[in-house]
Amino acid sequence: MTAITLADAAAARAQQVRQRADRPSQRRSAQQPGGRASVRASLSDVQVREQDGGGTVEFRGHASVYEQAYEMWDMFGPYTEIVSEAAGADSLARADLDVPLVLGHDQLRRLARTTTGTLFLTEDARGLHVHAPNLDLADYDVAYIAPKLRAGLIDEMSFAFRIESGQWSPDYSEYRITRYDIHRGDVAIVGYGANPHTAGATLRQPEPTQSSRARALLELSIARG
Repeated sequence: MTAITLADAAAARAQQVRQRADRPSQRRSAQQPGGRASVRASLSDVQVREQDGGGTVEFRGHASVYEQAYEMWDMFGPYTEIVSEAAGADSLARADLDVPLVLGHDQLRRLARTTTGTLFLTEDARGLHVHAPNLDLADYDVAYIAPKLRAGLIDEMSFAFRIESGQWSPDYSEYRITRYDIHRGDVAIVGYGANPHTAGATLRQPEPTQSSRARALLELSIARG
């Protein structure tokens, strides 16, 4: 496959895209057609804390980092994409907002959901903040992912959404998302991400007590089962 440069893709896009407000066509996260069009961000501030009683854990992270460029692809080739600060404000303000926290964008592996009061999404100075205060360790998927997050084996997030408005740069090499809709999308704990500005992720957790060590062993046993 012949490599397509950013400049080549931008030149082709400038000839074919009707106006700068047009959304990317066949938008995806990788060169190959058919890839998922999701934006990923490292969980550099992830927190997984065991709650009192040991039956639940609290999860915090960012599913997107605003005002930071990352590479995406459309039908013409690669381009740079940026999510603007407060781009999700209107969507997050919906009274009927329905967004789950899932593993790997798998809708059958839900950990929490806004409609059940177990997931809270807000925008802060960094981006789209995700807070699930009481994930149940009796849930197989929670027990599976918690030790991997603590160990730093998994340390990134992604979010699935629809672009409502945006604009290409004058040379069509960069697209800025100014408003997105996350209703009936998702926020996901994923593997590798695409945003180079999120390197060096770390994981913070409380000092383990005797009971939490026992709980961690139980979680590993469940995850391996």
